[in-house]
Amino acid sequence: MHRITGYLEKDPETGLYAAVVPGIPGAHTQAENLDELYKNLKEVVELCLEGMDMLMTTTSI
Repeated sequence: MHRITGYLEKDPETGLYAAVVPGIPGAHTQAENLDELYKNLKEVVELCLEGMDMLMTTTSI
């Protein structure tokens, strides 16, 4: 199992939580609560990593 670091914050104006994983392009999301945020972030990271894997396998020399 891999460990990935993400950053979470709560917007004081909207009350929404936002998360980003700086090392993975496109890995960012937002939600109304932390449970939903973690679920969304897990999904977006999986999708981004799948996309990166597909890109690497199709562009291999």
